[in-house]
Amino acid sequence: MKGCVSLGANHGPDPHGHHHGKAPRIGIGGPVGSGKTALTAALCRALGSQLDLAVVTNDIYTTEDADFLRRAGVLDPSRIEAVQTGCCPHTAIRDDITANLDAVERLEHRFPDLDLVIIESGGDNLTAVFSRGLVDRQIFVVDVAGGDKVPRKGGPGVTTADLLVINKVDLAPFVGADMEVMVSDAHRMRGELPVIAQSLVETPEAPEVAKWVLAQL
Repeated sequence: MKGCVSLGANHGPDPHGHHHGKAPRIGIGGPVGSGKTALTAALCRALGSQLDLAVVTNDIYTTEDADFLRRAGVLDPSRIEAVQTGCCPHTAIRDDITANLDAVERLEHRFPDLDLVIIESGGDNLTAVFSRGLVDRQIFVVDVAGGDKVPRKGGPGVTTADLLVINKVDLAPFVGADMEVMVSDAHRMRGELPVIAQSLVETPEAPEVAKWVLAQL
């Protein structure tokens, strides 16, 4: 891994436009265990028949998330690139994005008509955001198992991501989480930015998130 260079979260093209001449990119970030890979798989299932789609995953030392997606058969294996960051996950999506850009470039060379590249971050904390030089839009995923206090803790991931997903709502009764409070706090922290609460057990193809993704293209 090359040494980190500070590019900043808003480095790169206009955050409201797509990278010129390239496939749009959507980043999916969030804490460990929040359901990022499951959401990535759900979006591949929901959108794979409509879009020319590819995925980049990030893990520190393994290719575990990419291997999971390949085993699940959500995309042809050649459409999934794995980045081993070798350092904190946020470094590879925010500070030194070279490895991820290289992975995207390989996919774009392999599939020149791509409609969308999903870039999944490794698990990180509530401060993790993507460089705008890497993605056009970013989804931040938290889960109910972390407790209903998570949204009001804030952090750039919660407050600034283009979409906040509250995942695993089916677990709320088992962990004592108040979904009404959790969603209300999320809206209060985010202003007009959208919030989607979902259960991939109940809706395996994440239809609301898939609809949001299509609206960004």
